[in-house]
Amino acid sequence: MNMLLDLQKKLLPDLVEVLGMRYRILRYIRLMQPIGRRTLAVNLEMSERVLRGEVTFLKEQGLVTFQSTGMLLTEEGHLLLSQLEAVMKEVFDTRTMEEDLQVKLGVKEVHVVPGDSDKFPWVQKELGRAAVGVMKRRLKAADNIIAVTGGTSIASVAEMLVPDSDLKESVFVPARGGLGEQVENQANTICATMARKAMGSYRLLHVPDQLSKEAYDSLISEPSVQSILKLIHSATMVIHGIGEAHTMAERRSTPVSVMKHLKENNAMAEAFGYYFDEDGTIVHKVLTIGLQLEDMKNIPSIIAVAGGSSKGKAIEAYMKKGPSQVLITDEGAANAILNEL
Repeated sequence: MNMLLDLQKKLLPDLVEVLGMRYRILRYIRLMQPIGRRTLAVNLEMSERVLRGEVTFLKEQGLVTFQSTGMLLTEEGHLLLSQLEAVMKEVFDTRTMEEDLQVKLGVKEVHVVPGDSDKFPWVQKELGRAAVGVMKRRLKAADNIIAVTGGTSIASVAEMLVPDSDLKESVFVPARGGLGEQVENQANTICATMARKAMGSYRLLHVPDQLSKEAYDSLISEPSVQSILKLIHSATMVIHGIGEAHTMAERRSTPVSVMKHLKENNAMAEAFGYYFDEDGTIVHKVLTIGLQLEDMKNIPSIIAVAGGSSKGKAIEAYMKKGPSQVLITDEGAANAILNEL
């Protein structure tokens, strides 16, 4: 397969280019269907004239259908796209990226989706879809407790979930308290959305993300908080995002003194309330109720989901010493990590 692709790239470069373009069109229709031609052209940065010819061809091949609400993939289109994904990893060279990231970051399993979510927000949905696939493969036979953090990447995972018999008996819990940001990106909301879409059950943790010592001591002793914490610490799977340190600190309305400390210590990444420098060393910790890094050693599956070229340094910093066994990212972040020199 690799030899054939190399020959095609040299002798028939236009063929590979057209294959990549049609693959991107099918991927986007799958993510956003039903979708109109004009919206599709804008998001793929193509002219409507060129796109018209391509979608007409795909329709003639029985891969796309036109309806009054927009274009949709046919059953054959879905099947072809799933078969094409493995091939396109070779065409886009994402397989090599995955292997290189495994070595560089010391992580057991890496999945790279095409695109850069900083430039194309719809790539976030591809991250979510890839994460759902990994989730299902790594589920235990029964008694799954899935802890999730907040953030846009994990919200995309929730968005891409569909009812599934393997997830029906799962219990979803927030890995930590709320951040005080947009409600749709909070761990409690994402947890409830995942449970509803997967037809599972959920429990919520109604505490702030950032606490004073007095508030922490008071809340941690509450029986209702103790009950949900016991469930969270029994998680069989954790799905979490990775934040850029200063962005996360600003979202938390962090005091100036702490912001100065983060800057002086070259903080790069944030996850679970911990801030990491470029070597993966913890330089600051927020007092929060929920999963702590020391709790992770007994959790069978820990999946990190983060993408975008701007997140490259943050992902690298966290993954150097973070406990995650799986990283799901995009080409933008992968290139930022691998080409940093």
